[in-house]
Amino acid sequence: MTFLADLRELVECQSPSEDLAACVRVIDLALQISSRNLTPAANLRSFGDRPVFWWGADQPEVVLLCHLDTVWPIDSYLPLWREEGDQIFGPGIFDMKSGFLQAMYALKEIPGAESKVALIGTTDEEIGSHASRGLIEELARGAKATLIFESSIDDTVKIGRKGTSMYRITVYGRAAHAGLEPEKGINATTEIAKIVLSMAALENAEHATTVVPTVMQSGSTTNTVPATATLDIDARSFRSSELQRIDTAIRSLQPSNPAARIEITGGINRPPLEHSATAELYELIESVAKKLGMPPVGHVSVGGASDGNIAAAVGGRVLDGLGASGYGAHAAHEHIFADRVENRISLIAGFIKELING
Repeated sequence: MTFLADLRELVECQSPSEDLAACVRVIDLALQISSRNLTPAANLRSFGDRPVFWWGADQPEVVLLCHLDTVWPIDSYLPLWREEGDQIFGPGIFDMKSGFLQAMYALKEIPGAESKVALIGTTDEEIGSHASRGLIEELARGAKATLIFESSIDDTVKIGRKGTSMYRITVYGRAAHAGLEPEKGINATTEIAKIVLSMAALENAEHATTVVPTVMQSGSTTNTVPATATLDIDARSFRSSELQRIDTAIRSLQPSNPAARIEITGGINRPPLEHSATAELYELIESVAKKLGMPPVGHVSVGGASDGNIAAAVGGRVLDGLGASGYGAHAAHEHIFADRVENRISLIAGFIKELING
């Protein structure tokens, strides 16, 4: 089968992170696709309750790290496959099923790679990589390169990513009748609203630090003083010190009404992917592109986090954004450019050869 035929199968096998049965199905399909393209056989492994695709060395020098879960609930992105010229649309096609398949196809060009390389496909990246985190850390510590096949922006690679923190703030107040005796209540909505406004003061434009209130819930009925309210916070920065500053500030929150109570859960999820972790591999891929007669690869730094952040945090050498070129991650126009796939596979193959031979 061709690359696009394999990719269509993979995209049409929907795999939302929270649906464990769907994640098992996509790993089973990835194993079938692998059996048509690679030897020796790949296998299914489990970490926690999460299935993981594994091909190649048990202690790899080069790790090709991918994820096969997506943010899309079943049938929330339809049609599952749509072609418009050189653009192909589908749930997870850009983030990052194309990247996984490009890594697989690159390995087809490297006989014997299984002795030094492992292709890994996890299924919990979009929900924080809680089950696979230990695996990623172990692999990154032992490898000389961890390559992340997240999507590419205009064929560049990603040399920096913001670190992420996720919090849930719960305010406990006291219910009372909103008309008869509101003064006897403690309004959790009022308390949470003041916290929302205070989050803007934690941002820092100089370091591109953002602190974004996202999901908020409070109250039970229209005539009851709300007894509880919850607020989710998404915080991101290119600097670890900034994430620590925000963490301290959020954990120091106090209610304006001393009779209310605040509970905080969550914390720093992924530290930043800093340039110090990516500089060497970036220089190497540029030299490979030059040898192959390709234009300079180029680089970007982005606000989204990936498993590359986890790998870099334990000292791993990392390069990210090696996947497909396109746009629309997590959006209704998610797509790749099909006519750029072949060159990307050639670049990846040359890069991996350089790593395992050098």
